[in-house]
Parts: sequence; structure tokens; C-alpha cells
Amino acid sequence: MMRTATIGSLLALHVAVQASPNLPFVINTWGGPFTTATDAAYLSLRNSTASALDAVQVGCSTCEKNQCDGSVGFGGSPDENCETTLDAMIMDGTTMKSGSVAGLRRIKDAIAVARHVLEYTTHTLLAGDLATQFAVSNGFPLSNLTTAEQAKRCAAWREDNCQPNYRINVSPDPKSSCGPYIGIALNSSSPAYKRALTPDASQTSHDTISMITIHSSGTMAAGTSTNGATWKVPGRVGDGPITGSGSYVDGDVGGCGATGDGDIMMRFLPCYQAVENLRQGMSPKDAAEDVVKRILRKYPDGSYGIVVVDKHGQHGGAGSGWTFTYAFRGGSMNATEVVSVPPLTENRRGAKIVYIKLARAFAQQRRGEGER
Repeated sequence: MMRTATIGSLLALHVAVQASPNLPFVINTWGGPFTTATDAAYLSLRNSTASALDAVQVGCSTCEKNQCDGSVGFGGSPDENCETTLDAMIMDGTTMKSGSVAGLRRIKDAIAVARHVLEYTTHTLLAGDLATQFAVSNGFPLSNLTTAEQAKRCAAWREDNCQPNYRINVSPDPKSSCGPYIGIALNSSSPAYKRALTPDASQTSHDTISMITIHSSGTMAAGTSTNGATWKVPGRVGDGPITGSGSYVDGDVGGCGATGDGDIMMRFLPCYQAVENLRQGMSPKDAAEDVVKRILRKYPDGSYGIVVVDKHGQHGGAGSGWTFTYAFRGGSMNATEVVSVPPLTENRRGAKIVYIKLARAFAQQRRGEGER
């Protein structure tokens, strides 16, 4: 009896992690300051006629205004020129249409501009100064995205010879110089060329808010907002505004949000893959773990986080490189809850095998009791 109870407890824990608190439902990457966005999106669904798209915009906009963790909105993650640029994407789970902005300059309301791209154009992505021009033509005010704290931080970075940075195969040596840089001539047999193609996850990752909402009617939406990687090469765009990478949603199946080493993650379209995993019958947790493992096979040293939710609000996550957290609130919950997801390791995969064996043993034992 004791052994049966232990196995049953493991099964109950697994179900509890995946359970839905009912609709409406909001889930997003990260806890801590990001939970204000979860609450804002949830309350918009509970207390008004807001749609799933409205709730995503409210949530991501809240993070932009609050400068969540310094990685979303103005005043964070400057590039080599000490300028903050913003990336955002919003997607409707019914029509599958998305609107995005990348490298948006001098405009604070990135997710709102992305919503305008979705609703007032037949395009998906606008970038750089011309995205700013679009925003201004739609009534968004120009703003200085640099703060005094950011300017001080940037001065210190330059005094430290611009370390770290994202340059490789350039002259002067990017490990001891701020440039300007010139690319070194490469040939296919040179060590430098091989290094350029060799998987490299040595840079630190950055945080992003990626959010999925489910309206009480069952309609779904997703969105992402970020100010990108700190000290990035000017013009760099990461996974955030890329449909299927930073986030993705299909209201017939579910949605996904991603955070981490965006330059690596976007090579795998992780959120598109996660939703397709749901379509093939995987649980949200298994769908997320499968995606992270796909990336780890090629880039084992990076930091990645994936949160997945199905159309019923059942959810799960997976990460690598650090303890990933995500926040959710739904049904009649009085407060947002934060889930910590330990990084995937060989030991963790081994523990999962043990769990499966225990579950099978429990099922066999139950069948035996039924026969008696």
C-alpha cells in the first residue's frame, strides 16, 4: 500500500503541474516584476469586454511602461551606440495574422505599434526608422528611450574597452577594443571561418516577456516585447518579433512563448515547433521539453526558456542554462502564481525515465487489483 501511495503522489504532482485553473487565462515568461503584466492582462479579461488581443497588448504594455527587469521597454539593453531599440509582436490565434516591429527607434509603445501593423496593414513586419515613421503617422509620439542610468552604464562599458560585445573575426581585436571594426578576410579552410560557423552560445542571454491569453470564449492571442540583447551590434533583431520564434498561437491548439538566447533560438522557430507538438498530441510540458532538447543538441551551452499552454489552459515549461520561471493566472484565481522550471540536464531526463517506469508500474498494479 505504501508503494502504491508513493507512485500515486507522483502522478498527482504531474497532473497538478499541468492543470488548468479554467478561463479566462493568462500565462507569460518570467515571474518577479513580470507578474504585474500577468495581473494586468488577466484583470482586463475579467473586468471588461477586452478581447484576447486586447489583453496581450495590455499585459505587454504594462511591462514596457514598468521596464520589467530592464529587459523590456525604454531605458534598457543598449546597443553599441548606447541606443535602446524595441522589438514586439502580437498575433491573433483565430486568423493566424500577426503584426511586428523590429529595431523600433524613439517610440516607447512597441506592442501598440505592432498591433497597428496587424490591424491597419496587410503586412507582418516593419523595421527600423521606417517603422518609426509608420508609428508617427499613426499618432504615436517620439520619445527619448535613453535614461540617465543607461547613459552612465554605457560610459562604464566603453571605459572597459566595450566588454563584452558580439563581434567575431574582426580587426581590431574585439576582446580589447571598441572598434570601429573591419571584417577579416576568410576562406573556407581558415580557423576563423570554421569558428564563424561553429555553434557558440558564449554570450549572456536576455529576458523577454512573451504572453499568451485565452478569452472566456476560447479565443486566443499571443505577444512578445523586448529591448533585445545588451551591447548588440546596431541593427540586430532577435527572436522576439519573429512569428513562430518569440511567440506563436493557434486557437485550435494552443500557444507558446520563448525567452533566452534569441539569436540561437530563432534558428529553430521554437514556438512554432512547440504548438505543432501540441497538435501531434504532446502535453504542454512535453512539447516544451522537446523544443529545448532540439536546441540543446546543437547548442548545449545556451540559455533557453519555453512556456506552452493548450487551448484549455493546461500549461508547462522547459528551460536550460538557468532556472526558468513563468507566471499564470486564470479562472477565479485571486493572484498570479509563478512556476519554477529547473534546467534540463541528463539527470533530469533520467528522473523522467524513472517517473515513466513508476507510472507504468502503478498502472499495472491497478489493473491487477481490478482483476482480483
